[in-house]
Amino acid sequence: MDIAPMSKAPTKKRSLVFFLVPHFTMLPFSAAIETLRIANRMLGYSAYTWRLASVDGEKVYSSSGIGIEVNSSLADERRNLGGENRPNMVLVCSGIYVEEYNNKSVNAYLRETYNRGVAVGSLCTGAHVLAQAGLLNGKRCAIHWENLPGFSEAFPQAEVYADLYEIDSNIYTCAGGTSSLDMMLNLIGQDFGESLVNRVCEQALTDRVRSPHDRQRLPLRARLGVQNSKVLSIIELMESNLAEPLSLLEIADDAGLSRRQIERLFRQEMGRSPARYYLEIRLDRARHLLVQSSMPVVEVAVACGFVSASHFSKCYRELYNRSPQQERAERKLNISTNRTGVVV
Repeated sequence: MDIAPMSKAPTKKRSLVFFLVPHFTMLPFSAAIETLRIANRMLGYSAYTWRLASVDGEKVYSSSGIGIEVNSSLADERRNLGGENRPNMVLVCSGIYVEEYNNKSVNAYLRETYNRGVAVGSLCTGAHVLAQAGLLNGKRCAIHWENLPGFSEAFPQAEVYADLYEIDSNIYTCAGGTSSLDMMLNLIGQDFGESLVNRVCEQALTDRVRSPHDRQRLPLRARLGVQNSKVLSIIELMESNLAEPLSLLEIADDAGLSRRQIERLFRQEMGRSPARYYLEIRLDRARHLLVQSSMPVVEVAVACGFVSASHFSKCYRELYNRSPQQERAERKLNISTNRTGVVV
């Protein structure tokens, strides 16, 4: 299809570096680059240029096992900071197993980049790498909802939210998936205005520009298939109080219902007692902490409202048919297998 460019006269330009971490997620990476490519096409010139980098300048494999060739190494990019190839923005792209990634040279490069006035950001779980570099202390940031529990425990000084993306001064973070498209649309809007954003959306078959604070996950009503507003409000209350679980009396008082009414509603809508459902969501959070962090099992137990590690282990085994220790050992095996190049 022949599309007339908005302008033939090159005006504003922005260069980006996408720094690839092993097991990065392809969807947010490709969505970000494709959004910029479409913007260039609509403008009629290369307003946005980019290059790909890795620690050693070698190919990086994504979580789907697809290898991506890069243009430069970490050493190249450190030199570029002081020359004509200095970028306007550096985005860290990561995915699964990011908790195991801690490269001091990368941390130093990111700090130097930020201190030189270059915007720094992340796609998907890349906020973990920025936090390791000490760049998110006291900053608002976004990360994929699945990684949020482990991230908040590991980096309590970061203000992390389950938003699509966050922009705090010169730091850009997004939660992954298609949210990288939304963050790039925000960037394009800053540079060229709403008209170009709308044209990019039309080309990408996106019917709206999402707000940075739109929710990552489906609303509880859709996710659980529950329509009763009282049950939904009680579940939201439970999810907000996992470390220090509320008693059923406290929940009943907050909901304006009797204990018997709550018991009956949960049996009807959820097929189990409120106590059982509360236990399951606490164990679900514990599972995320076990696979995303190196917290001792006893600390995971406390963070999820259990009074002892033995009680926690008993409940965990009953629900998942394996102990917390086995859960963590299985994760380590998966990481080891992936490092050999075998995709699981």
